[in-house]
Amino acid sequence: MTKTDADRKGNALSAMDDPALVRLAQVGHDPAFEELIGRYRAKLFKTAMGILRNPEDAEDELQNAFWNAYRHIGGFEQNAQFSTWITRILLNQCLMRLRKDRRRPQMSIDSFSLGDEVTTLDLPDQRPNQELTLSGTEISGTLRSEVKRLPPLMRQVLLLVHLDELPIADAAARLGISVPAAKSRLLRARQELRRRMERHLLTPEMASV
Repeated sequence: MTKTDADRKGNALSAMDDPALVRLAQVGHDPAFEELIGRYRAKLFKTAMGILRNPEDAEDELQNAFWNAYRHIGGFEQNAQFSTWITRILLNQCLMRLRKDRRRPQMSIDSFSLGDEVTTLDLPDQRPNQELTLSGTEISGTLRSEVKRLPPLMRQVLLLVHLDELPIADAAARLGISVPAAKSRLLRARQELRRRMERHLLTPEMASV
């Protein structure tokens, strides 16, 4: 698809109303779902911030809400507006976060793990004897943080494969997509995560090149 074709397709989606986009998303049209969440992302983040009072927590629960909406979009009967439906999902996520934090105040991002992915990112050596600016603990924390910032459609397959340790076929079935589509998303997620991590691992001198 050429850039012009992609732009034309994007313009067509942006011209659609929410119910039409929902119907497309329900038959597996991911760009339609992305258009939907893009319309309400800023407003939903503001809602999450109003409850959680912490930008990282708000972003976490926003991503969780997007993931849950994506998983259950097929069951959304449009008895309410999409914006109302996804706001309810977000509110439930935020309230669960508050209850969990009250019960376990010691919980932090360090409890999030990607198993072997924490230590096996295949980052290219940019020059001999490259010095990393981050310690092992900092790298793990940075990795977890960057995973949480991935677009939801990338993040979900990465978590299913590397956190839940599902075979790619099972991950595809869980997401309701084909195995090739799941493999493509996983590849793009790994590439994006690697790109983000490379920025953190470069020395200050290299970063200025």
